[in-house]
Amino acid sequence: MDFMFYAVPGLIMAVTVFLAVRVIRRALELRRAWNSGLTAEARCLRTYTTTSGGSGDSSVRTTLHHVYEFTARDGRTIRFEEEGGPGTTVEGDIVVVHYAEGEMVKATAQAPGHVRNTASTVGILTFLSVVVVFCVGFVVTYTEAFGDNSFMDDDPSVNKVDEPFSINDRPYNKVP
Repeated sequence: MDFMFYAVPGLIMAVTVFLAVRVIRRALELRRAWNSGLTAEARCLRTYTTTSGGSGDSSVRTTLHHVYEFTARDGRTIRFEEEGGPGTTVEGDIVVVHYAEGEMVKATAQAPGHVRNTASTVGILTFLSVVVVFCVGFVVTYTEAFGDNSFMDDDPSVNKVDEPFSINDRPYNKVP
């Protein structure tokens, strides 16, 4: 039974750390694309939406996706998909994309916004840190309250107090 009180917070912390790594990776990809100085004109090939939620009492969340294609400086044709772009960009529109060269070209159609990117990354990482701290606090509190303290029996530095015999320790039929 104790396993549940360690496994569930451990799983939550693992997912939280995974999400933190993804957030940091995306922020660094955006920064790299904006700082590279490379831009190109890209054509919006497709727009579509995805929905999530809506079951029971939860609200529906709709996410707009754009698929762009452009030609990089080295002549390669690059196609990428990006979530959360402007709703005014429709199929056939030409937009400016920022990209960073390399084996895997990372591109974005978002306008450079270093402050906004940093602020949102810090905000999300702060929230995720609070989740991890809460889980660690829960595990520590559970261990202190319900954990196995038998190791204290073997520790000679722990002072044991011998309490005097109490009247409440006698069986009920032997009370004078």
